[in-house]
Formats: sequence, C-alpha cells, structure tokens
Amino acid sequence: MVNLASETTTQVTKERAFVLWFEEVGIADIALVGGKNASLGEMIQQLIPKGVSVPTGFATTAHAFRYFIKQAGLETKLRQIFADLDVEDVSNLRQRGKQARALILNTPFPQELDEAISDAYLQLCERYGADTTLCDRFEADYQQQCQEYSYDTDVAVRSSATAEDLPDASFAGQQETYLNVHGVRNVLAAAHRCFASLFTDRAISYRTQRGFDHFEVALSVGVQKMVRADLAASGVIFSIDTETGFKNAALITAAYGLGENVVQGAVNPDEFLVFKPTLKEGFRPILKKRLGSKSIKMIYDLGGERLTKNITVPKSARKKYAIADEEILTLAKWTCIIEDHYSQVRGVYTPMDIEWAKDGQTGELFIVQARPETVQSQKSANILRTYKLLGTGEILTNGRAVGATIGTGVAQTILDVRDSADFKTGEVLVTNRTDPDWEPIMKKASAIVTNQGGRTSHAAIVAREMGIPAIVGCGDATDKIAKGIEITISCVEGEEGKVYKDKVPFEVEEIQLDKLPRTRTQILMNVGNPDEALSLASIPCDGVGLARLEFIIANHIKVHPLALINFEKLKNIPVKHEISKLTALYSHKPDFFVDKLAQGIGTIAAAFYPKPVILRLSDFKSNEYANLLGGEQFEPQEENPMLGWRGASRYYDENYREAFALECKAFKRVREEMGLTNVIPMIPFCRTPEEGRKVLAEMEKYGLKRGEEGLQVYVMCEIPSNVVLADEFSKIFDGFSIGSNDLTQLTLGLDRDSALVTHLFDERNEAIKGMVKMIIEKAKKNQRKIGICGQAPSDYPEFARFLVELGIDSISLNPDSVLKTLLDVAKVEEIS
Repeated sequence: MVNLASETTTQVTKERAFVLWFEEVGIADIALVGGKNASLGEMIQQLIPKGVSVPTGFATTAHAFRYFIKQAGLETKLRQIFADLDVEDVSNLRQRGKQARALILNTPFPQELDEAISDAYLQLCERYGADTTLCDRFEADYQQQCQEYSYDTDVAVRSSATAEDLPDASFAGQQETYLNVHGVRNVLAAAHRCFASLFTDRAISYRTQRGFDHFEVALSVGVQKMVRADLAASGVIFSIDTETGFKNAALITAAYGLGENVVQGAVNPDEFLVFKPTLKEGFRPILKKRLGSKSIKMIYDLGGERLTKNITVPKSARKKYAIADEEILTLAKWTCIIEDHYSQVRGVYTPMDIEWAKDGQTGELFIVQARPETVQSQKSANILRTYKLLGTGEILTNGRAVGATIGTGVAQTILDVRDSADFKTGEVLVTNRTDPDWEPIMKKASAIVTNQGGRTSHAAIVAREMGIPAIVGCGDATDKIAKGIEITISCVEGEEGKVYKDKVPFEVEEIQLDKLPRTRTQILMNVGNPDEALSLASIPCDGVGLARLEFIIANHIKVHPLALINFEKLKNIPVKHEISKLTALYSHKPDFFVDKLAQGIGTIAAAFYPKPVILRLSDFKSNEYANLLGGEQFEPQEENPMLGWRGASRYYDENYREAFALECKAFKRVREEMGLTNVIPMIPFCRTPEEGRKVLAEMEKYGLKRGEEGLQVYVMCEIPSNVVLADEFSKIFDGFSIGSNDLTQLTLGLDRDSALVTHLFDERNEAIKGMVKMIIEKAKKNQRKIGICGQAPSDYPEFARFLVELGIDSISLNPDSVLKTLLDVAKVEEIS
C-alpha cells in the first residue's frame, strides 16, 4: 500500500517537497507550485465548503524543477543556448526553443523525483478508483499494486509556472497541457514534456516581452483527475464582460467535449450572460443566450494512438444549447463565489477567468481552473476612451467583436504558423484560428481576424491583452479578405465586428471621468440597442430616459408577434419557413418573442442597474409592423400611419391585445425572474386619459399593476392633448417624458417626413417652447416626474439650457451628446 500524502509532507517542509497535494497549497504558494496549481489548492481548501466543486490532484513543486535542472547541470547549457537569443527573429526564436526543449527531454528525471510523482499518482488512483486496469502501462515496481488496485485513473497533466496567473500577466497557454493521461509511465512522460514546455517559443517570447528572467521562473506540474467532459460539455467563464469591462455580468461559454477547443478558438461556442447582483439575491437573471455553431468536439481517443481527437457534432446537437438554464445559473453562482473570494484575499476587486467542465458520466459540474483576468482589471477607471467611425465602406465579412476599438492595416492571410516569417509589423493577421504558438506573430499585428472562435478564445484573449481589435468566428474571413489589400477592423458597432474594405477614417476621444461635475438635473441616456448597453453604461449618467422596444423587435426578433401567435395560420409559405428557422429552439412560437424581448430589456436594465431605465413599450406604425416577418397578414393599410393605429390604441384593441400580452409577459419576467425592478414602463402615443386607463387595465391582467411591488408607469407627452389634459393624465401615471419630435409635428401641424415642410420643423419654435413650459409646470404642480427624451436637447444646447431653467427633472440624450450636455447643464445650474 502507498503511504498517505500527509505522512509524506510531515517528513520535509513544503519548500523541500517534490510533490504537494492541492489540499496542502493555497494562493500564497504561487512561488512553490505556480499560479494555476496554487489557485486549485485555494479553491479546494476554501471554496468546496461553499458548494463549488473542484476535482483534486497534486502538483510537483518549483523545488522539484530546480532540483532536476541543478542535478543535471542544465542551467549552464541553457544559458549558452540563449546567449544570442533574438525573439524578434522568428527563425532564431524557433531554433533556440527547439534546442532548449530537446536538452530537457533528453535528460532523465532523477530517480527520487520519478518515485515522488509515481507514488502521488497511485494515491490519486486509490482516491478515485479507475475506469480500467491496464497493468502493462506501469513500471515493474508497481505490478503488484496494480493487481490489487485499478491504477489507471485518467488525469489532466498541466504546466503551472511560478510567474503566471498574476493580475497583470496571465501567461495563459504558454506551457503545455495533456488530457486523458493514464498510468504511471504516461504521467511521468507528460510531466517531463511539461518541464520542457517552459521553453516553448511562445513562452520564451512572452517572458522576454514582459521582462521576466528565464532562469528565475520555475515549472510546476499539476496532475488533476479528469472530468469526463468528452461525454458532455465544457467552457470558459469570465466574471466581467470581456469587451466593456462591465463588472456586474458573468460571461459563460459552452461547447460539447473537452475544453481545449473553446480555449484555443477551434469552435464557436454558445454564449450566456448572467447578471450577478440579482443572481446573488436569488433571481434567475440570464440576460442573453447566443447559440454557437459547436461544429466539432474533442473526445478521448479510446484505443487510438493519440490521447484525444476531434469529431463532428451531429446537426441536431448543434441546434441545442450545450447546457441547461439551471447549469448556467449554477456556474454563474460559483463564479460569484470565486470572484468574491479572490477579491477578499487580494484586498482589491479581482475579476476572474475560469474554466469549467461537466462530467458526462455523473452529470456533475466542476471548476477545473481559475485565474485573475488580466485585461479589463488593469484599465484605468477614470479614463473613458471612445472610438468612432467617421465613414463606411464595403463590408467584407463580420464576426464577434473583441475590444471596443478600430484598427487598420494591410491584410496578411496565414493558414500555417510556420509560414509567418514574412509577416510585417502593423499588418492585419487573417487566419483560421490561433493558439499560443502564434503569439510571436500576433504581437506584430495591428488587428486579428479569424474564421473560428468565440469571445473567450485564444485569439480574443491575446488581442485584448495587446490592446488591438479582433473579430473572431467570421467563418469565411480567409476566403473573403484578399491578401495584400488595406482593410479596417471595426469593433465599435455592437457585438458584431465588421471588416471594411479600404481604410475608413475614425477618431479617438479620451475623457477624464473623475473631473466631471455633478448636476441637479438628471442627465439620462437614450438607448436602443441592447448589444451596446454594457459599453454605454461606462458613460457617466443617471440612468436611461428612453429605451426603445422597436430596436429589439426589429433586429433581434424580426417577427410580427401575431405571426408567432397564429403561426399555423400563416399564408405566406416562404415567410413561414423563415420564421421556423428563427424559432427552431421553440415548440411554442410566442415564447421566442417573450424570451428575446426579455433578454433585450434585461440587458439594458442590468447595464444601468440600479439606476432607473424608462422603457417605452412598442411604438411601431402599421407600415413598420407590416415589414416584420409575417406582418403583412395582420396589418391594415393606412393613409397616414403616423397618426393612425399606433401606441396605446393598439394595446387594448381586440386585434392586437394578444400581441401586447407578450410584451407584458416579457416585462414581468424582467422584473420578477431577473429581479430588475429598476425598469419603468412608459406608454407611447396615449391620446386620452381614458386610453391610459384601458392600457393599465390590460397590463394588470398580466400581473403588472401600477403601485404594486413598486411598479411605476410613465406616459409619453408627445400629443397636444397630453399637455392640455396633463392634470387628468397625472392621476393615472407616475411621470411624463416629453417626446419633442412628435410634439413639434403635431403642434405645428406638419409631417416631419415631408421634405416640402422640413424647414419649418424646429423644436425651438415659441409654440413648442410654450407647450413644454406648460407641461413642466403642470407636472410639478401634480408632483409628477417630468423629463424629456426627444432629439432637441441633443441637437440644440440652447434648448437644453431652456429646460434646465424651467426646472425639468431629467434630460435624456443620445450617447454622443451626454457629456457635452452635462457640462452645459452644469454651467447653467451654476449661473442660476
């Protein structure tokens, strides 16, 4: 029988041990076992009692590595190899790396190190049992023990350097990992290769760039029980939004099989976004679910020559999410626990980069790695840097945007890393995908575009770390982008990144946020696109004065709600087929509308939580509704849709109330399931107080009763009747928001879409200013909130000043006008 680990470590100090169990180390032991292994030990000791599942194992120590180097006299030989190292010369780097690795691999481990690793592996086998007994894989000394026990436990053998997983330098992927390793002999061989991988080309280059001495860094090897994710799923989690630095969301990616494909960007995974603050309160705030293609998965190569292999995922499985909602929420809860713990230990907010796996044999979830996130956490919170395109061009391809920046350069397509010698600094790297071997080339690039990968792939992580834009998961980038042409990579237009042909001009603006004044008048923001909400939330403001449902419906849902409710009755067969494809995950088609709408609303609400988010319910005109898929069958032909069946008049109408019910259900889900009670619904184009009462009655049918659970309901003030009857409207609504566009149109009696009278359209007209003055006075008399969400304050600083002088409660502006108007308002308030 093999001695227990605790008996071994009582004979020598931790500093002189060759092997330590994860239970024996913690985050303070990075110098002993490297960042990765120290973190595993920390989680096993501190977080398993809090419900986080982590598979155990052991680590060789830095002392073991240095003992090996010293006993064999390798340092002198390695220094000779690196005497003329030039990491800028790819050929020189490759040659020196190859020589260093060969030197280590051709030098046997000392017997005492062999025995320490072998003993520990056999103890791990005793802990877990084994899948099969394959005694012929073992050294002769262990044959008898092999007959008594099944010593063939599958393990992951990972490198863990003593300078890695630091808050400002991740060293992610610099050394090697081996999965599905069985038996003593194979574990020893994998550990030996891990030692050699301290001198991979990429690791040598990375250390040189960051000023780490090659001979001050030691290599620890972690041997951890494998999770059978080859039979289920795995992925990566960031406890912070990777693109915007938004701290309150966890980004979870998932794909079938072992996690290497997700990490290396070989597969486009599912993505899920979960809001952490209300999750901690017991809600279920899954803000976003995005289906990835998941075309391949990595599995065990049972009976084969390799440890793992990739196989094609059946089409039926690709059309499903890799994990269920309950599993998404469990992983998000663990993410919060891990992040909170590391933040407490370090004494500073520490967002985390986490790898997880699901065991297909038991159905259990596990955390297999956790390290500090190294990009967003290092950015200054006091500087807002924004990039803005000043033109457009032909779009060559698109994919997932990484880094809210813009880059330009000559496209250089490289399909094999060995063909990269001619890659020039400042070119745009266009390739299938990247792995750590590409890093010496990537550091020269002005931007990166890949066919494969998601927002947590290798290409994405490295691009963020280098501060350059990347677009991943394009699918066709290497086909659509011609080698040698100049291109522009734009990652500032939401989640979708776009590659433009030629050089498109852009500008960069930096604002010192800690120098901005505070104003009595609330400065709110108009937000339409949920994909931009997390980014826009970094702009200082007091909340959202206008969130438009129309953008979510038109761009994320695309289908008329009545076409979903009456799907089987649709007459247009091609349209019905298109709707079927969009709603493939939904057996009950209306659920698609509710889900997508709730996710869009929830994302905007979460971005600004707990600040108020005023959400205007749908305000399409009949011609705009008709343009949605299936819409023509349900919409009337109107001579003047602007003045027709829109806003409040739809909601209680027999011909539309079923569709309005879907909006109510989505809104209720955001408040009650996601816990985002900062959302305030606002009724558009409500012509009379009686209409307002009818709409409130409809909302109440679906559990949205004004005054209950803190629910407020606002009304748009965009019709002269809203101003004239403001006292009556004040009795049934909690606040007003002035829509200056429609109010100007209807007060002056002109069609704002008509070029013939457009010269008359001016919110600064005295008639409009008179109406605005009247509604502000009446709202204040009735103690109702009054704000403005129209275009006028964004376009005309003098109009914004006029509003402040009247004492308006809030001004809601387009994002690009917020800071400028804030400064103007501060000056007006100072004078007044």
